[in-house]
Amino acid sequence: MAFQIDEATIDGIHAAMRAGELTSRALVDAYLDRIEAVDRAGPRLNGVLGVSEVARARADELDAALARDGELTGPLHGIPVLVKDCVETSDIPTTFGSAAIEGYTPERDAVIVRKLRDAGAVILAKTTLPDFATSWFSYSSLSEETKNPYALDHDPGGSSAGTGSAVAANLGAVGIGTDCGGSIRVPGSFCNLVGVRSTPGVVPRTGSSYLVIFQDTIGPMTRTVADAATVFDVLAGYDESDPYTAAYVIARAPRSYRALLDEGALRGARLGLVTNAMGADDDAAAAAVNEVVRAAVEAIRGAGGDVVEVEIPNLMHHIEATSQYVARTKHDINEFLSTRTDLTLNEIVGRGQYHPALDLIDAVMAGPDDPEDDPDYFRRINAREEFARETVNVMARNELTALIYPSVQVPPPSMTGRKDWTTLTFPTNTLIASQTWSPAITVPAGFTRDGLPVGLEFVAAPYDEATVFRLGYAFEQATGHRRAPEPAAAG
Repeated sequence: MAFQIDEATIDGIHAAMRAGELTSRALVDAYLDRIEAVDRAGPRLNGVLGVSEVARARADELDAALARDGELTGPLHGIPVLVKDCVETSDIPTTFGSAAIEGYTPERDAVIVRKLRDAGAVILAKTTLPDFATSWFSYSSLSEETKNPYALDHDPGGSSAGTGSAVAANLGAVGIGTDCGGSIRVPGSFCNLVGVRSTPGVVPRTGSSYLVIFQDTIGPMTRTVADAATVFDVLAGYDESDPYTAAYVIARAPRSYRALLDEGALRGARLGLVTNAMGADDDAAAAAVNEVVRAAVEAIRGAGGDVVEVEIPNLMHHIEATSQYVARTKHDINEFLSTRTDLTLNEIVGRGQYHPALDLIDAVMAGPDDPEDDPDYFRRINAREEFARETVNVMARNELTALIYPSVQVPPPSMTGRKDWTTLTFPTNTLIASQTWSPAITVPAGFTRDGLPVGLEFVAAPYDEATVFRLGYAFEQATGHRRAPEPAAAG
């Protein structure tokens, strides 16, 4: 059968290349055509900010190398990658989602972009995000709003909005997002994708902006767990430019996470469904998600897993007590900008050069310039240790392999309905892993009766990325909830 771009995987692309049925250049051309037809025209998803002018030339180089040597140049040979536009690329302008930074082209690639290129990837395009990644939604002073390909009048989730929308709509093979509080996993859940958050520091962040330096991560957003693990194998590693990558050494990372994937990993696994991370059944939106999650639990049991109901004691208190956005974000953005521009967040906000719906920016501007000027700053650091212990103790007491819960308590909201929440009140469970510095994966769990995607999150103890990959893969293989969105397919 001829190669099909819809729902293409890394393995499928490479098999077609080895068989002589596909070239990297033809694949790049096909995705660029899809971007024009689906993102710029047709449904007009508005997930792509700019495409690489050298992508075709890079693809030609890779094709020549394969023809010459008869071998792929690396694990991502010829794979077109979509990169969130807060990760710096030397050949495509980087804006951080801000109209104030438009026109900035970095002198060098972010470390993970260099790693992707070294593995044979083609950096195809940059994707939309809210200004400096400050929202669960797609508002941006530069790109306005991005649509959800499953329901065009709904938000795709943020802050990795464009990567979520574009990868879901098959506008690139795989994507890169960043995740401080859930910015990979919220759009992953809302766009029926796999999204991975690692323990902070397992992936180097040099060349990527951040909201809370010790909490932010970079990770893959893909249509399959195998693709996510393949990309993660390339991203993860120690890099002396980022001292936080000491975490990679502490993690005793395996040589390959992809090699550990096992479709039978749910057999004998004992998972804890965190019931106080589920919304109330008398709320229609939460009830729609809960119905999907309960069906997912039965699927896990059918695949040989044991699921028990547990609670994380004082969960909302822990989430509120460990939130560092207001204390740190202004400082951390300004520190990052200071090495790239004369602008500060204070000046950008003073000029009104940010999207007016970004309430988190308003909140952080009311916070201190120096985090240590916040009298509760160090108390929140201690609270994080307590929250992490509490969560791991729930696993230990109940002899659990991992915790599970809906990635977000509600389905993707409509463009008008998203105004019902602020960033700090939105009911996302992704904060649990973020604020305990734990690895997590969101995997498609099914759809509400209205056809909106729901993600199931698997969370393991800190540094145990291998477990979330294995469980996520086994759940995916047992359920198969990933499907392409109809609006994009029609494009």
